[in-house]
Amino acid sequence: MIPTHPITADEQPLPTNNPMTHQDTRPDKPEEACGVFGIYAPEEDVAKLTYFGLYALQHRGQESAGIATFEGEQVHLHKDMGLVSQVFNEGILSNLPGQMAVGHTRYSTTGSSRKVNAQPAVVDTRLGTLALAHNGNLVNTIQLRQELLENNCNLVTTTDSEMIAFAIAQEIDAGQNWLEGCIKAFSRLSGAFSLVIGTPAGLMGVRDPNGIRPLVIGTLGSDPVRYVLASETCGLDIIGAEYLRDVEPGELVWITQEGLASYHWSQQQQRKLCIFEMIYFARPDSVMHNESLYTYRMRLGRQLATESIVDADIVIGVPDSGIPAAIGFSQASSISYAEGLIKNRYVGRTFIQPTQTMRESGIRMKLNPLKDVLNGKRVIIVDDSIVRGTTSRKLVKTLREAGAREVHMRISSPPVTHPCFYGIDTDSQDQLIAATKSVAEITKQLEVDSLAYLSWEGMLLATGEDPQSFCSACFTGDYPVTVPEQVKASKLILEKAVMS
Repeated sequence: MIPTHPITADEQPLPTNNPMTHQDTRPDKPEEACGVFGIYAPEEDVAKLTYFGLYALQHRGQESAGIATFEGEQVHLHKDMGLVSQVFNEGILSNLPGQMAVGHTRYSTTGSSRKVNAQPAVVDTRLGTLALAHNGNLVNTIQLRQELLENNCNLVTTTDSEMIAFAIAQEIDAGQNWLEGCIKAFSRLSGAFSLVIGTPAGLMGVRDPNGIRPLVIGTLGSDPVRYVLASETCGLDIIGAEYLRDVEPGELVWITQEGLASYHWSQQQQRKLCIFEMIYFARPDSVMHNESLYTYRMRLGRQLATESIVDADIVIGVPDSGIPAAIGFSQASSISYAEGLIKNRYVGRTFIQPTQTMRESGIRMKLNPLKDVLNGKRVIIVDDSIVRGTTSRKLVKTLREAGAREVHMRISSPPVTHPCFYGIDTDSQDQLIAATKSVAEITKQLEVDSLAYLSWEGMLLATGEDPQSFCSACFTGDYPVTVPEQVKASKLILEKAVMS
């Protein structure tokens, strides 16, 4: 039996998740799909450790959170809408006993923002219950859903994650063991998927053959050694786990009482890590390629300065994600770095809409300018990306009202011209400002004195890695996993218009 809150049929998506509602209030950034976490540690309070792991991964999704624990054959589950700190408390965590746990924090891409779509997805099989947490997005959901329905699967959500869980259950119920069933099910999937899967027999960590979304392995300093899985290394750091290595593209790691075993379930591995993980999504203190992302983002700023220097008095960054690149820009240009915008770090999502008077006076819930720093100055403002341009234009207006004499905008990534199909929530193509306007036209729309983006080559050069090992489809339209035309049509509005 799986104790959880009842789900009512009349639950409706949250109103602000609708892309056609309150367009100006939506964040002008790509948004990540999810954070996943898993732990096998029979001697520890796995629910509490998972709570803290999810707390560190909160930036990857703020709509819902959930934890499933395994106590022998019994699964205990709690999930709900809201932030990790809102969904769980000491009492709830104390009712999640077990030797192993799977956790998830969600931002919806496939499937609306509803409690029924919160994860982990829990499904019964011939060998017992499985709990699955998924980061990424499948591109063959239409085909997979049809296959599952034809086999009488009782799908209750609108998520591709539940479809993966049912595909595994289908293989298990056909007579496969856990490893064989999972590997067979993974061969039916196309797209991006980093998975943490709990079963009565052990814990799995899995990445798709391209490794588009990250997944890392950590160890707890115990005897015997116990293992942790997380989307990023910051999820390990918070509980004192040591980073061991990444789960490789096309790899399945199987964690049991005996330790960790590795299986390369796909022979078509071709690493294509999402470059936006490095530019923006992952926390700056997370480690990729043996360095913190803070260091990489500073290099982006230095490269940006070499490509687009301009005479100015100060360099500022857009908190928080633009600050490392702004510091790098300052170092390479020898223009002083300053804090020009202060962020209210206690602002989360709000469903209270500002009044018309507040809108007209320029409501500043998240960022407020330092007028004495900006007044009379020629300012370079550095940000990591521009998606629709709405927030950028408001920021420029704010800087000018604070007394900035000139405003020059520098972006530490190339223009975003194509939507993502692999787990990033980007608008349809006609809503991406760089897909419909030239840099000169964007400059005019944002009302800046100058605008420059980092080059695609410079962005990849700064990684110090093989440029072919990254997915940068949002900048180029070169999708590493084939996207079915029916799926493409939902977002590639401009290509559709050109073809018609």
